[in-house]
Amino acid sequence: MKQGNSLQTDLIFIVISGLGGFLLSLTGMSIGWMIGTLVTAAFIALFRPFRFQRKEKISPIHGNWLILGQFILGVELGQKMNMKVLHIFAENWLSVSFMLIFSIFLAMLSGFVMWKLSKTDMLTSFVGTAPGGLSAMPGIAQEVGANTAVVSLVQTIRVLMVVLTIPFTVFYLNTKSHSDAVVTTHGSAFSSGVFTVSNLTWTAALIFAAWLVSRMAVRLHFPAPWLIGSMLGVATLQVAAGAFIEHDLIPYWPAQANVASQLCLGATIGSKMNKQMFVGLKNTFIVAVISSAGLIAATVLSSIAIAEITGISVITAILAFSPGGIAEMATTAVTLHEDSTFVVAVQVIRVILVIAMLPPFFRFLHHFWVKRQMNYKAAK
Repeated sequence: MKQGNSLQTDLIFIVISGLGGFLLSLTGMSIGWMIGTLVTAAFIALFRPFRFQRKEKISPIHGNWLILGQFILGVELGQKMNMKVLHIFAENWLSVSFMLIFSIFLAMLSGFVMWKLSKTDMLTSFVGTAPGGLSAMPGIAQEVGANTAVVSLVQTIRVLMVVLTIPFTVFYLNTKSHSDAVVTTHGSAFSSGVFTVSNLTWTAALIFAAWLVSRMAVRLHFPAPWLIGSMLGVATLQVAAGAFIEHDLIPYWPAQANVASQLCLGATIGSKMNKQMFVGLKNTFIVAVISSAGLIAATVLSSIAIAEITGISVITAILAFSPGGIAEMATTAVTLHEDSTFVVAVQVIRVILVIAMLPPFFRFLHHFWVKRQMNYKAAK
């Protein structure tokens, strides 16, 4: 990475890449900003349009943009961990814990299948299939040394398959079993608060906590420290304050912050793409589609079984445990008058568990694989 890249060059690159994100966001997909920005940035990095031909090589934009995107994303995820989420988890801890662990196990099994059936290396296969979300996993892949192109492709395939299949599935189930729907009103699952001095003060406190814990995570050599640290810092302060005053404090957090995060992440990750990353992706694409379909089917069947055992609505269970986007599943739950708060709580807990727990495992896996390869070469 060249440190000489100017701020102006970086901003031009992000704006141009962001045009692709804007166009895809018009489809209504919440993650559209990142996918569109990533694809456009990758196109610029790979094919060098006329605007960039005067340079011998297109350098990735400064790595601080990735840090900024991860930090904003971590602050947003941390805000979703509050007392209400903890109460929901406490009331349904056994079924939720089982399904979360089982879904992570299924994802890891999917990664093992991808590793064995495609040319993708072990680390990239496991990171690519981890159910941590398209916003977070490519950045973590870059941190731990996995192939970001493959991880982005696999994560995008799974999210798109979930978004295109799960809502239609639950809509069908809703029409067949309308009497089983649980009609509840929980308001917006993504309230950003009102623009007031008190809400802004609380936002500043959360950002400071996020920065403080992120700095600690950097010193402790955590993988993706600005994502994990900011998320844990905000979640800890949010829950602690809620427990102390016995109600949740709501910060002011505009929707544009999520867009800014997706722009920074998409542009940075896309700018680092090169043609070598895409070698042999045809087989990987096929395996990714098949493994994602298997993961989704297994999750749906398991959710139906959990619903039968616990008495939770079948549709609510499917939406809560599906490895898709938080916004998409929550929106579908609100549309069908299902328990959107439960859906958001379970989705958030899964993402936080994956992001907080799996990166150390990925780093260990990377060291183990490198050591094994070195021993194999030495034995020859």
